[in-house]
Amino acid sequence: MPKSSPPFDFHLLLLLTVISTAGAWPVTQQFKEAPQFYNSLSCPKVAGEDKDGFLCSDQAVHVAMTLDSAYIRGSMAAILSVLQHSSCPQNIAFHFVASATANASLLRATISSSFPYLNFQVYAFDDSSVSRLISTSIRSALDCPLNYARSYLADILPSCVNRVVYLDSDLVLVDDIAKLSATQLGDHSVLAAPEYCNANFTYYFTPTFWSNPILSLTFVNRKACYFNTGVMVIDLGRWRQGDYTKKIEEWMEIQKIMRIYELGSLPPFLLVFAGNIVPVEHRWNQHGLGGDNFRGLCRDLHPGPASLLHWSGKGKPWARLDANRPCPLDALWAPYDLLQTPFTLDS
Repeated sequence: MPKSSPPFDFHLLLLLTVISTAGAWPVTQQFKEAPQFYNSLSCPKVAGEDKDGFLCSDQAVHVAMTLDSAYIRGSMAAILSVLQHSSCPQNIAFHFVASATANASLLRATISSSFPYLNFQVYAFDDSSVSRLISTSIRSALDCPLNYARSYLADILPSCVNRVVYLDSDLVLVDDIAKLSATQLGDHSVLAAPEYCNANFTYYFTPTFWSNPILSLTFVNRKACYFNTGVMVIDLGRWRQGDYTKKIEEWMEIQKIMRIYELGSLPPFLLVFAGNIVPVEHRWNQHGLGGDNFRGLCRDLHPGPASLLHWSGKGKPWARLDANRPCPLDALWAPYDLLQTPFTLDS
């Protein structure tokens, strides 16, 4: 049973305001406390009496997300959606990755204020090494070093975490994340994600790539299909054993020498994994709701059921709602928005 919201936290709002004026936070944002959600009677008990034990437990559902000031509103909505639709919300361990230059104390305070019962940890991502490998892409947001943190989860998260569901911040779940986490990876696969084999795979790489007699052989004997890296189930143990971070970095180094792709952190994942992943039902990533990377126009859902709605692309639902120019499907994101507006601070 959800507990009632606490009184308005003036001190947290004051903290956000001070940091905003110092330039570390783009706007003053105050978030409401979310209801508390409880396990059903059939949920297994997660081993680990303390926080560290819980965050290492193989019985927990481990979720990894990035945290930053630009997307914090989306992250809060995503967290709420995960908890609200989980049959065992108290068995979820959240692993948040933030830039080492970010105000981690503020990020932790923001999460704790809205989710005081949440099992989570914030990890610092030293993006200095990846920054030197990043090439400019078709949209500046894709060039943010934190966008590449998903390639380093095996190094950032504790070695005791063996499996994780990675989620972008511009999505909401409408189904139980435990179903996605339970995806069978077989004997050898490192990750699972919805594949889209009808997409034009050649589009994700430049003519320079396809015309190179060596590089163009990369996908020979691989049934390579596009997959979106905003929703992935990853076996971190196998990732570490195969040193896949190094494999991704090697492709980024080639990109610095000759331009072989345009789309940020996605193409290196395709180069390393496309054709070798476990396909997941499309319902687990109804992506593209943010439109394309240039105009962010409104889009419809793909045919079929939906368990996860993903506003990948330029248009974000919170920005369109604030501008009073929402797309029809943005109304599906709005119920998870925890932003405390000036008109409801005293409610």
